Amino acid sequence: MQYKNKNLYLTKNLGEIIKNERIKNANISLSKLAYEYDINKGGLSKIENGLVDCKFTTLWKIAEALGMKYSELVILVEEKIDKDFKLIDE
Repeated sequence: MQYKNKNLYLTKNLGEIIKNERIKNANISLSKLAYEYDINKGGLSKIENGLVDCKFTTLWKIAEALGMKYSELVILVEEKIDKDFKLIDE
């Protein structure tokens, strides 16, 4: 599959997963999650909407706030994206 923008594809999928996990499993509002876990609310919104590529430490904090390990979050992303997806062209 051809990807016009690989980073955008990955960040959109990651954002969807974070938002779904926040609503479905953690049952917490964006504002409350941001406040309680010291995450910038605007930044979190941009992450959930796939508008920004976030730092490793921010993702780790989001995973913990959602009650999961960082590796579990990564696995959800890997399961969601296309099997042939690679950020680096071979």
